[in-house]
Amino acid sequence: MKVYIFTGPTLHAEEGRAELDAVFLPPALQGDVYRAAREHPVAIGLIDGCFEGAPAVWHKEILWAMSEGIHVYGSASMGALRAAELAPFGMEGVGTIFESFQRGELEDDDEVTLSHAGEEDGFRPLSEAMVNLRATLANAERAGVVGSRVRDGLERLAKGMYYPERGYPALLARAAREGLPASELRALRAWLPEGQVNQKRADALAMLCRMREHLASRPGPKQVSYTFARTDAWEEARRRCEPLRLEAGAALPRDSLLEELRVSGRFPRARLGALARALALEESQRQGVEPDVATLQAACDGLRREHGLLEVEPFLRWLKQQRIEEPARFLREEAQVRWVETVLEPEMERCLPDHLRSTGEYGALLERTRRKAHALEKAGLERPGLAEAGLTEEALWRWYFTERLGGPVPAELDTYALRLGFTDVDTLRRAALREFCFLRLESEERPGSGRSSR
Repeated sequence: MKVYIFTGPTLHAEEGRAELDAVFLPPALQGDVYRAAREHPVAIGLIDGCFEGAPAVWHKEILWAMSEGIHVYGSASMGALRAAELAPFGMEGVGTIFESFQRGELEDDDEVTLSHAGEEDGFRPLSEAMVNLRATLANAERAGVVGSRVRDGLERLAKGMYYPERGYPALLARAAREGLPASELRALRAWLPEGQVNQKRADALAMLCRMREHLASRPGPKQVSYTFARTDAWEEARRRCEPLRLEAGAALPRDSLLEELRVSGRFPRARLGALARALALEESQRQGVEPDVATLQAACDGLRREHGLLEVEPFLRWLKQQRIEEPARFLREEAQVRWVETVLEPEMERCLPDHLRSTGEYGALLERTRRKAHALEKAGLERPGLAEAGLTEEALWRWYFTERLGGPVPAELDTYALRLGFTDVDTLRRAALREFCFLRLESEERPGSGRSSR
């Protein structure tokens, strides 16, 4: 059962793992919840999120995750803000801070904001969140350390400070300059090491506890009452967020893969293939296609045939080589793509000429097709056999694959034929024989070939 938690300065990952078995990730930026949801976890917990230097977590990526059946929880910091805003849609908020925002007692984002060190330093807090200052001062009043007037004054001063400057030493120094009673400030300073409250941490732990208890009951996929709207803005944001991965858990710098494809000359075709796959998946999702067991098996069998992976062990090695960490997801999407290919085959054929025109291939291809048909018809070789071509089966394949295509003869000719779109090896053989005969005829017609022509 996969669970992702976004945290940082509020709660160390080590503390969180003691409460919940989950994958702990750094504070979330815009797109991180979407990327996590793409891994199909049971639940996502949002504690910390960043907002400086990059856009904050988008409400719509949370709505999308929930519409995909993922339970999304929020608490303590950015998670409390988003949970209060999205509670009507089903996001599950936990903790005192969330409840204060939901009731409208707190409204400003800076209540949970603080500055912190980077990941290399464990996201160590460098300032104090306003919600923690409020909770600590309330605790000090209950303990009789300060009175209500001093507490109100300290809260007012803290709220007036820029969030990176908030902290107990700076607050007490400012309170002294403002003339708050020195005796109460001294008592508060002495009491703070033992009495201060980390409300954010307490709420984060409460959320992890709630998630553990809820998920232990095996609640099933999240059910939502809304229909997720796939707007143009959402599609553009989703496109920018799509991850590229090489190794498990390691994001691949996008430019590195693109450079390899471009320098090898494979980028244009890879780009068109990726675009076609994306559109096929989009169409299958739009039509609500959910492959059943038989369809998944057919997709798996087709993939194995096309790659010559009929034995189990080679297929498993292939999955590992291709870094397919989630075979179930990959095969589900493969089945959806193949379903769309079948349904849209007539539309594909209709669009094929214009696609070839856009790549500049259509004119030359059409001219060669007409020239081949005329030459073969004139020679009575529309359907040549091995005898007419003067070849053995072995010689034909050696010519076609080694001399014509510049590669070895495939071990599985049936597999190769299917991959190229032929119905079987017989149709591939016929096409190869037609190509051989056509090239021989053209060679004989060229000047200097030893034959005369008018």
